[in-house]
Amino acid sequence: MTELPHATVATIVEQDGRYLLVKEKRDNRIVFNQPAGHIECGESILQAAVRETLEETRWLVEPTGFAGLSVYHAPNGISYVRTTIIARPLQEDPLARLDDDIIAPVWLTHGEILALKDQLRSPVVLKVIEDHRRGVAYPLDLISEQR
Repeated sequence: MTELPHATVATIVEQDGRYLLVKEKRDNRIVFNQPAGHIECGESILQAAVRETLEETRWLVEPTGFAGLSVYHAPNGISYVRTTIIARPLQEDPLARLDDDIIAPVWLTHGEILALKDQLRSPVVLKVIEDHRRGVAYPLDLISEQR
């Protein structure tokens, strides 16, 4: 039986030339990823982006743009349909509890991210950062959600 694709959201947060990533344990490896996770039933994409970013980094963010939609066919046989949201950091909540698999949130420059290329959770991590650096951004109203 083939598993259905997972609907996920990730957030690009950049401040002063540094990108907010998470250092996490995944499949017995230490990897780096944007704050990301599954969209929960009844939750909007933007709500999921804000929630996942807070849960994985302790940062409250404000969505400002749509970076795009990616499909990643992971080596574990799972396909991910990933919506990436651009957000600006508002404030850190030092009392917020991080998700269990998160080791730490980290702010990294583009050069530092390139040096970690083999430790990125997927090729999508670097792709969306490269797109962001080239100015790829779309209005949030491209995202349509119906209830």
